[in-house]
Formats: sequence, structure tokens, C-alpha cells
Amino acid sequence: MNKRPGTLIIVVLGMLIALSPFSIDMYLPAFPAIAAALHTNIARVGYSLTSYYAGLCVGQLIYGILIDRFGRKKPLLAGLLIYLAAGLCCALAGGINLLIGVRLFMALGGCVGMVAARAIVRDLYPPEEMAGVLSLLVLVMGIAPVIAPTIGGLIGSWLGWRWVFGTMALIGALLIPGVWLILPETKTADKRVSLKPGNISAAYLAVLRNPTFLKYTLAGGISYAGMYAYIAGSPFVFMQKFGFSDTAYGWAFALNACGLIAGSQLNRLALRKYTSATVVRVACALLFLTGLGLLLVTWAGIAGPAITLAFIFFFLFWIGFINPNTTALALAPFTAAAGRASAVLGSSQMIAGVAASWLVSFFNNGTTLIMPVVMFGCTLISFLLLAGRKRAQRTALAVS
Repeated sequence: MNKRPGTLIIVVLGMLIALSPFSIDMYLPAFPAIAAALHTNIARVGYSLTSYYAGLCVGQLIYGILIDRFGRKKPLLAGLLIYLAAGLCCALAGGINLLIGVRLFMALGGCVGMVAARAIVRDLYPPEEMAGVLSLLVLVMGIAPVIAPTIGGLIGSWLGWRWVFGTMALIGALLIPGVWLILPETKTADKRVSLKPGNISAAYLAVLRNPTFLKYTLAGGISYAGMYAYIAGSPFVFMQKFGFSDTAYGWAFALNACGLIAGSQLNRLALRKYTSATVVRVACALLFLTGLGLLLVTWAGIAGPAITLAFIFFFLFWIGFINPNTTALALAPFTAAAGRASAVLGSSQMIAGVAASWLVSFFNNGTTLIMPVVMFGCTLISFLLLAGRKRAQRTALAVS
């Protein structure tokens, strides 16, 4: 189906794919207040971020098969209802363990937007146009980290941290009629898609066996995990070590998110001249150099707030090029199984994000070094994956 959607549909898709990033970024400035209210520390509150990532990993695999079996809209609406209920429970949580657990269910509901939005783009557009469209969605998605911490900081300061989660629930409630009234159904129900556990496993394994999918899913997901390492470590680095207030932290976070937006939109211009594969290789190399630079200046003890912000800005800038292209290249081989491919791609990305955020929280040693170490590790692995595949292709051509 290649019917071009209207602007309003693109906005709704962008909001759906941004729902989980918004739910991650919005409560970051409230970490100190949550820790104080629930009698714990910021590192422990950070596990509520990890549990959300874990829910994204599992939930996307659930919805991937469901949106291929029942169509896109019914699972979307069910997931948003779960998200709404869990958001209200987070607002009423009386202890840190309950908050960590309920955040898991909040992710299990909200992640449907990520899976369905990517699958719908695959339904509507041919492969050669997907990267450009996904860049538009990144523009909408990129607004989330720009405004979410600022909104969260203001709400937390004026009304208290519980209202931050109440606002998330309200967003979920508003998206339900948006999906119902605005989004078209781009895939009819397919009874041939089996819901038996054995068949589901076989279907996902078939997706993973595609070499193009595997290459770009791993490279894109691991590089993207560097951003999650930044998200997990930034409250400690900027608020505790650099002394930012929750409002100042929100503005700093918004400034860096502009890097992601700028990169994604300049990516659309780059695609007029270069292929997605070329853009990905160059951007991954530059991301590697940026991550290395941040690590070195931090290790040398010269990374103050301004230098750290500058390096992170460009780190997110290159991710703005990488993410739309690796997503488009990974999904290009699939049509009927687009939901499953979208789920595996998103789940793999979140697994990498869980690992990166866990590493930052677990190895927190009271210095600013851990966050850059994990960020650089992600860029190194991604760079080696693409470089290794390129060398393997050249070797195969030489042998043939």
C-alpha cells in the first residue's frame, strides 16, 4: 500500500513513536524529588528507567505478531489503554519497588506506538522513500526530548513529581481518539499469522536470518544505545556533579535534543545525493570520533559543563543521521512481516538500551567518567560492525 498519508497522519505517527521517549525523558528532572519522597537514592530511582527499557524489549515482540495478525489499530488501542492505566498507578505509587514494577507495565502498553508506527510507514511507502519519511518522524519524535524534561521540570517544581506521571497518563488518553479517528487501517487482519508459541518463535527467527536486517539492526541499535547511556547518566552528571537545577537540566537536555532533530533533517538533504548505506557508514565513523573525544576530555579532567554539552550535542547529531537510515535498511526486505521485523528491530534496540543504562547505573562510582565510557563503547561496537561487514563484502568480491 503506497498511498501518501496526510500531514495529520504523520503527526499522529510521530506522537506514537515519541510516546515512550517522552515517558523516559519527562521524569528525569524529578529523580531527586522521587528519591527523597520514596526514601531512596537516585541510583535506585534509575532502575525505574531500566525496568521501562525492559518492558519495551518484551512488549514490542508481543505487539509485532499481534499487529500482523489483527491489523494495526486494534493492538494500538489496547496498548494505549494499558499505558493510561499504568501511568495513573505510577502517580499513586507509595514505594520505589512499586514504581519500578509499574513502569514495566507502562512500557508494555506504550511500546505499541513504536512498533505500529514503523510498520505503518513500511505499509505506506516503498523502501527507497522510507528513510526520508522516518526522518520526518524523528523530527516529531525529537520534539519530545526538547520539551519533555522542561515540562517535567516545571510540573515537578510547581505541582510535585506525581503530577509528572499524571501528565503522561493524560497524553495516553488523548492519543486514543487520535488513533481511532485519524489513522487509517493499513493492514487487514491475517488469519494465516499463527499465534502458537512455536510458530511465533519460527516467524521471529526467520526475520533474524535475513543478513541485511541483522546487519543494520545491530549497528543501529548499538549506536542508539549510546544515547540511552547518556539519558541514564545525565541526571547524575549534570545535576549532582555540575550542580544544575532540575529546570536548568531540562533546558540543557532540550539543547542537546536539538542535535538529534538537526541531524535527522539534514539527513533528508543527504539522501538526495547519497544512499542510505553510505550515509550510515560515514555517520557511524563520525559518531565514533565524537564518542572518543568525549571520553578523552572527561578522562583528562577538562570536561566541564560546556564541553560535555557540546560533545553530547554532536553525538546526538550523528545519531539523527544513523537511526532513520538503519531502520529503513533493516525493514526494506519485509512487507507481510513488517510488524514482526519492526518488533525485532525495536526490541533489539531496547535490549541494547537496557544494557547501556544498566551499566551506567551499576558502575556509577561517583565520577563523571562512567557515562562517556559506555557511550564510547557503543560507538566502537557499531563502527566495527559496519567496517567488518564492508571488509567482508570487499573480500568476497575479490575472491569471486
